[in-house]
Amino acid sequence: MTFSSPLDVERIRKDFPVLERVLPDGSPLVYLDSANTSQKPRQVIEAIADYYGQHNANVARAMHMLGQESTELFEGARDKIAAFIGAPSREEVVFTKNSSEALNLVANVLAWADQPHGLRPGDEVVITEMEHHSNIVPWQMVTQRTGATLRWLTVDDEGRLDLSQLDSIINERTKVVSLVHVSNALGTLNPVELVAERAHQVGALVVVDASQSVPQLPVDVSRLGADFVAFTGHKMCGPTGIGVLWGRYDLLASLPPFLGGGEMIEVVEMTGSTYAAPPHRFEAGTPPIAQAVGLGAAVDYLSAVGMDVVAAHEHAITAYALERLAEVDGVRVVGPSTAQQRGGAISLVVEGVHPHDVSQVLDSRGVAVRAGHHCARPVCQRFGVAATTRASFYLYTAPQEVDALIDGLHEVRRFFGVAS
Repeated sequence: MTFSSPLDVERIRKDFPVLERVLPDGSPLVYLDSANTSQKPRQVIEAIADYYGQHNANVARAMHMLGQESTELFEGARDKIAAFIGAPSREEVVFTKNSSEALNLVANVLAWADQPHGLRPGDEVVITEMEHHSNIVPWQMVTQRTGATLRWLTVDDEGRLDLSQLDSIINERTKVVSLVHVSNALGTLNPVELVAERAHQVGALVVVDASQSVPQLPVDVSRLGADFVAFTGHKMCGPTGIGVLWGRYDLLASLPPFLGGGEMIEVVEMTGSTYAAPPHRFEAGTPPIAQAVGLGAAVDYLSAVGMDVVAAHEHAITAYALERLAEVDGVRVVGPSTAQQRGGAISLVVEGVHPHDVSQVLDSRGVAVRAGHHCARPVCQRFGVAATTRASFYLYTAPQEVDALIDGLHEVRRFFGVAS
């Protein structure tokens, strides 16, 4: 079985210090949990250290040299991210602390907004059965609070959206359609453009959770068909504590703030306040400055590699893994069984063995995977499993790491007495 990638993986791996770790038994670390959080290259680590060591100050508040440098670095990161996702304007990039906050921001401001976008009794919000909890719970909370109704598109046996009811589920009562671009649990790449076209036909807004797609694929928000896009830094070689909400400027400018405090205001008086223009309207308080600088460095890193190349490698390593998993008796992939229209996360079940036990045996061999419902419990219920073991890949994943996973799964079956 051959493996071919346009990426020089061994060269890339040298940029990531943690991948040089050797375990106590002398074996190398095999990190297959990048859908959970990615590892960080030296370039990002050094950018954050340089910020704290040489430029640390609050932004937009101090006129001294450090304050000016810090503000330039922070706003420079906004420029880099806008260019990276094809945003028409830097003012459309709002910094949050993660995707969850970005999605909560959208849900709440739509609950508070005036017409035509505000949610009211009789309105409907449509999500999908494969969403991360971050794109389920906020909409449950908001629909309960406003009297709107929550509906969802179901998932077929292959782990792809069932679009047969698209025209009936998304109808004249639909106010918002919110869906994941690439599923963190199934790996499915959803046809966002198709769903968005139907949503816009009935005047609904489209929100996209791009937490797994922006790190893996070239994403151009101006072509995606979405009105809002959320993603997070820690899955794309950046630090934790930083996320992004992209929104069409006309929408952002028409919506109320999410949080109140410093920096998001225009004028404050005891009798009332007026608010700053986007994006600052949605960035109350001291922002994640060092984290934004680190995310800017991550964007520089990924851009230098090339997102087309990252996507091609992700496709190649996922295809290789799916082929190799087919060799292991008693292993079932939960989600699409081919690499077509798929991201780099593979959830699997080993017959007769709990996913947590699978994970522990793999960890004893230095193979780091995730076990659980992956904050996507409804889709686990859809497939009749309480949990799965998930292996997920990124630009630094090498084929020998997939081989280590396969060897580990054979050991799992032997250890629990289920080997054929």
